[in-house]
Amino acid sequence: MSTRKGVVKDKWKMKKWYNIIAPPLFGNVVLATTPSDDPLKLIGRVVETTLYDLTGDISQVHVKIYFQVVNVEGENALTRFKGHELARDYMRSLIRRKSSKIQGIFDVTTKDNYVLRVYIATLTSFRCNTSQKRAIRRIMRDYILEKAAALTLDELINEILGGKISAEIAERARKIYPIRRVEVYKSKLLMVPGPNGLQPAKVVSPIQKGAA
Repeated sequence: MSTRKGVVKDKWKMKKWYNIIAPPLFGNVVLATTPSDDPLKLIGRVVETTLYDLTGDISQVHVKIYFQVVNVEGENALTRFKGHELARDYMRSLIRRKSSKIQGIFDVTTKDNYVLRVYIATLTSFRCNTSQKRAIRRIMRDYILEKAAALTLDELINEILGGKISAEIAERARKIYPIRRVEVYKSKLLMVPGPNGLQPAKVVSPIQKGAA
Protein backbone atom coordinates (compact mmCIF):
# COMPACT_ATOMS: atom_id res chain seq x y z
CA MET A 1 0.00 0.00 0.00
CA SER A 2 1.50 3.29 -1.11
CA THR A 3 1.30 6.47 0.90
CA ARG A 4 1.52 10.00 -0.44
CA LYS A 5 3.63 12.41 1.47
CA GLY A 6 2.55 16.04 1.50
CA VAL A 7 4.90 18.78 0.42
CA VAL A 8 6.88 20.03 3.40
CA LYS A 9 7.33 23.78 3.32
CA ASP A 10 10.55 25.30 4.59
CA LYS A 11 9.20 27.98 6.92
CA TRP A 12 12.61 29.62 7.23
CA LYS A 13 12.85 30.18 3.46
CA MET A 14 9.39 31.78 3.54
CA LYS A 15 10.63 34.52 5.88
CA LYS A 16 11.86 37.93 4.79
CA TRP A 17 14.30 40.17 6.62
CA TYR A 18 13.12 43.52 7.95
CA ASN A 19 15.02 46.53 9.29
CA ILE A 20 13.74 47.87 12.60
CA ILE A 21 14.11 51.65 12.35
CA ALA A 22 14.43 54.19 15.18
CA PRO A 23 12.14 57.26 15.15
CA PRO A 24 13.34 60.52 13.49
CA LEU A 25 14.38 61.93 16.90
CA PHE A 26 17.03 59.19 17.00
CA GLY A 27 18.16 59.63 13.41
CA ASN A 28 16.11 56.84 11.77
CA VAL A 29 19.03 54.48 12.40
CA VAL A 30 18.63 50.73 12.02
CA LEU A 31 18.19 49.27 15.50
CA ALA A 32 18.14 45.63 14.42
CA THR A 33 17.20 43.28 11.61
CA THR A 34 14.70 40.49 12.07
CA PRO A 35 13.10 37.77 9.93
CA SER A 36 9.34 37.28 9.65
CA ASP A 37 6.96 35.39 7.38
CA ASP A 38 4.34 38.12 7.89
CA PRO A 39 5.11 41.83 8.46
CA LEU A 40 2.01 42.16 10.64
CA LYS A 41 3.70 39.90 13.21
CA LEU A 42 6.32 42.61 13.74
CA ILE A 43 3.80 45.20 14.90
CA GLY A 44 3.91 45.54 18.67
CA ARG A 45 7.40 44.06 19.00
CA VAL A 46 9.61 45.88 21.52
CA VAL A 47 13.31 46.51 20.86
CA GLU A 48 15.80 47.45 23.60
CA THR A 49 19.01 49.36 22.99
CA THR A 50 21.22 51.82 24.87
CA LEU A 51 21.80 55.50 24.32
CA TYR A 52 25.47 54.61 23.83
CA ASP A 53 24.53 52.43 20.84
CA LEU A 54 22.76 55.42 19.28
CA THR A 55 25.25 58.18 20.10
CA GLY A 56 28.58 56.43 20.54
CA ASP A 57 29.04 58.23 23.87
CA ILE A 58 30.36 55.63 26.36
CA SER A 59 29.12 57.75 29.30
CA GLN A 60 25.54 56.91 28.20
CA VAL A 61 25.94 53.13 28.24
CA HIS A 62 23.74 52.87 31.38
CA VAL A 63 20.72 54.45 29.64
CA LYS A 64 18.39 51.80 28.24
CA ILE A 65 15.86 52.88 25.61
CA TYR A 66 12.82 50.92 24.45
CA PHE A 67 11.13 51.25 21.05
CA GLN A 68 7.94 49.57 19.83
CA VAL A 69 7.14 48.71 16.21
CA VAL A 70 3.99 50.57 15.14
CA ASN A 71 4.01 50.17 11.35
CA VAL A 72 5.76 48.34 8.51
CA GLU A 73 6.57 50.03 5.22
CA GLY A 74 8.22 47.76 2.67
CA GLU A 75 11.23 46.19 4.37
CA ASN A 76 11.29 48.74 7.20
CA ALA A 77 9.56 48.27 10.55
CA LEU A 78 8.97 51.76 11.97
CA THR A 79 9.08 52.30 15.72
CA ARG A 80 7.90 54.73 18.37
CA PHE A 81 9.66 55.66 21.61
CA LYS A 82 8.19 53.47 24.35
CA GLY A 83 10.27 54.57 27.33
CA HIS A 84 13.68 54.54 28.96
CA GLU A 85 15.27 53.26 32.16
CA LEU A 86 18.63 53.72 33.84
CA ALA A 87 20.49 50.51 34.66
CA ARG A 88 19.86 49.31 38.22
CA ASP A 89 23.59 48.96 38.93
CA TYR A 90 24.07 52.59 37.98
CA MET A 91 21.26 53.75 40.28
CA ARG A 92 22.61 51.65 43.15
CA SER A 93 26.02 53.25 42.69
CA LEU A 94 24.51 56.67 43.42
CA ILE A 95 23.22 55.72 46.88
CA ARG A 96 25.26 57.11 49.78
CA ARG A 97 25.01 56.58 53.52
CA LYS A 98 23.69 59.45 55.62
CA SER A 99 21.89 60.99 52.68
CA SER A 100 18.28 60.97 51.48
CA LYS A 101 16.64 59.72 48.31
CA ILE A 102 13.41 61.47 47.32
CA GLN A 103 11.41 59.74 44.59
CA GLY A 104 8.38 60.86 42.62
CA ILE A 105 6.24 59.29 39.90
CA PHE A 106 4.32 61.78 37.76
CA ASP A 107 1.97 61.45 34.78
CA VAL A 108 2.54 64.42 32.48
CA THR A 109 0.89 65.61 29.26
CA THR A 110 3.03 67.15 26.54
CA LYS A 111 2.23 70.09 24.31
CA ASP A 112 1.24 67.69 21.50
CA ASN A 113 -1.00 65.64 23.84
CA TYR A 114 1.13 62.59 24.62
CA VAL A 115 0.90 61.23 28.16
CA LEU A 116 4.16 60.08 29.70
CA ARG A 117 4.82 58.58 33.14
CA VAL A 118 8.06 60.00 34.52
CA TYR A 119 10.05 58.61 37.47
CA ILE A 120 12.41 61.06 39.18
CA ALA A 121 14.88 60.56 42.03
CA THR A 122 16.60 63.39 43.91
CA LEU A 123 19.64 62.48 46.00
CA THR A 124 20.68 64.88 48.75
CA SER A 125 24.16 65.53 50.10
CA PHE A 126 23.03 64.86 53.67
CA ARG A 127 20.02 63.34 55.36
CA CYS A 128 17.08 65.75 55.30
CA ASN A 129 13.85 65.86 57.29
CA THR A 130 10.30 65.02 56.22
CA SER A 131 9.22 68.61 55.51
CA GLN A 132 12.28 69.15 53.29
CA LYS A 133 11.55 65.93 51.40
CA ARG A 134 7.98 67.06 50.88
CA ALA A 135 9.12 70.44 49.56
CA ILE A 136 11.62 68.85 47.17
CA ARG A 137 9.02 66.39 45.86
CA ARG A 138 6.66 69.32 45.24
CA ILE A 139 9.40 71.08 43.24
CA MET A 140 9.91 67.92 41.18
CA ARG A 141 6.18 67.61 40.49
CA ASP A 142 5.52 71.26 39.67
CA TYR A 143 8.55 71.54 37.43
CA ILE A 144 7.96 68.40 35.33
CA LEU A 145 4.25 69.18 34.87
CA GLU A 146 5.02 72.73 33.76
CA LYS A 147 7.91 71.67 31.53
CA ALA A 148 6.03 68.86 29.79
CA ALA A 149 3.08 71.13 28.97
CA ALA A 150 5.44 73.51 27.17
CA LEU A 151 7.27 70.86 25.09
CA THR A 152 6.39 68.33 22.41
CA LEU A 153 7.06 64.66 23.17
CA ASP A 154 10.29 64.69 21.15
CA GLU A 155 11.49 67.85 22.89
CA LEU A 156 10.71 66.41 26.32
CA ILE A 157 12.50 63.11 25.55
CA ASN A 158 15.50 65.05 24.28
CA GLU A 159 15.71 67.12 27.47
CA ILE A 160 15.24 64.06 29.70
CA LEU A 161 17.95 62.01 27.98
CA GLY A 162 20.23 65.01 27.63
CA GLY A 163 20.12 65.69 31.37
CA LYS A 164 18.59 69.16 31.13
CA ILE A 165 15.49 68.22 33.15
CA SER A 166 17.63 66.75 35.93
CA ALA A 167 19.92 69.80 36.04
CA GLU A 168 17.05 72.27 36.26
CA ILE A 169 15.26 70.33 39.01
CA ALA A 170 18.53 70.16 40.97
CA GLU A 171 18.98 73.91 40.65
CA ARG A 172 15.51 74.60 42.03
CA ALA A 173 15.75 71.99 44.78
CA ARG A 174 19.05 73.43 46.07
CA LYS A 175 17.05 76.36 47.41
CA ILE A 176 15.56 73.88 49.88
CA TYR A 177 18.53 71.64 50.70
CA PRO A 178 21.99 70.68 49.34
CA ILE A 179 21.45 68.37 46.35
CA ARG A 180 24.02 65.90 45.10
CA ARG A 181 22.22 64.58 42.03
CA VAL A 182 18.85 64.33 40.27
CA GLU A 183 18.01 61.57 37.81
CA VAL A 184 14.95 61.00 35.63
CA TYR A 185 15.56 57.28 35.98
CA LYS A 186 12.61 55.95 34.05
CA SER A 187 9.88 56.99 31.64
CA LYS A 188 6.98 55.18 30.03
CA LEU A 189 4.69 56.32 27.22
CA LEU A 190 1.09 55.78 28.36
CA MET A 191 -1.24 57.50 25.90
CA VAL A 192 -0.95 58.88 22.38
CA PRO A 193 -3.28 61.21 20.44
CA GLY A 194 -5.54 59.48 17.95
CA PRO A 195 -8.44 60.34 15.61
CA ASN A 196 -10.94 59.88 18.45
CA GLY A 197 -8.87 61.42 21.23
CA LEU A 198 -6.26 59.79 23.46
CA GLN A 199 -5.65 56.07 23.10
CA PRO A 200 -3.33 53.61 24.89
CA ALA A 201 0.26 53.70 23.63
CA LYS A 202 0.57 49.92 23.77
CA VAL A 203 0.46 48.46 20.27
CA VAL A 204 -0.83 44.95 19.55
CA SER A 205 -0.32 43.08 16.31
CA PRO A 206 -3.50 42.74 14.19
CA ILE A 207 -2.81 38.99 14.12
CA GLN A 208 -2.90 38.83 17.93
CA LYS A 209 -6.10 40.87 17.96
CA GLY A 210 -7.71 38.41 15.55
CA ALA A 211 -6.68 35.46 17.71
CA ALA A 212 -8.09 37.03 20.86
